[in-house]
Amino acid sequence: MRRERKKKNGKVWLWRVLLVLLLIVSIGLIFNEQIKLFVVDHISQNSLNTAQQLTADDVAKNKKSTKANYTFKTVESLDLSVVSKAALNRNLKPIGLMAVPSVNIHLPILNGIANTNLAVGAGTMKADQEMGKRNYALAGHHIPKTKVLFTPLENVKVGAKVYLTDMKQIYTYTISLDKVVDKSQVQYINDIPGKNIVTLITCASQQEGQPERRVIQADLTKTAKANTKQLTKIFGAKITKKVKN
Repeated sequence: MRRERKKKNGKVWLWRVLLVLLLIVSIGLIFNEQIKLFVVDHISQNSLNTAQQLTADDVAKNKKSTKANYTFKTVESLDLSVVSKAALNRNLKPIGLMAVPSVNIHLPILNGIANTNLAVGAGTMKADQEMGKRNYALAGHHIPKTKVLFTPLENVKVGAKVYLTDMKQIYTYTISLDKVVDKSQVQYINDIPGKNIVTLITCASQQEGQPERRVIQADLTKTAKANTKQLTKIFGAKITKKVKN
């Protein structure tokens, strides 16, 4: 009798554990998107805070020590798995900062388009890119109904400014092209003889597998030596040592 009662109680507890696990999984599925967006916002802000303390020496070291990935096929959609890996990655090495103040974009620039890079900032799309020279191409994710990563570019206007810095110089670009193209039209990241531009590439929507990309191009209109005041004003940089003018 006692043995049967124990067996019955064991089955009851097993069912309770299974129900609790199912409840946890259900909640996770229901709030999967909210959790992802919270983590993306958190880690991108943390990465930006770190990048805002960059020095020109840090940039030079990070460029040399980073093994960049430029294989477009390896880029994954920004799901919870990718975001979780990015959150655990403590070895991100920014090589600069970018800002599009008109739509409140302030992001670290990272070498290559590794998924962990694109989860927190803008990734360079070609090897040996140099700010202020030729076509400096950057990729970033688009997440509808948010203001993170490259999403605000959907509201940018032709004529708005894009700023880049390597902590030595500040490069000012003026947007001249805003276009939606097929993902196969990769020619937009190619250099254009006689032109110095920045190209920003992002998905035209977050629909998985959708073939369209938004292309923003801006022409270099000014190059100036970086100074503490401008780095702070444009990029929110947290300079601990005065930049030499």
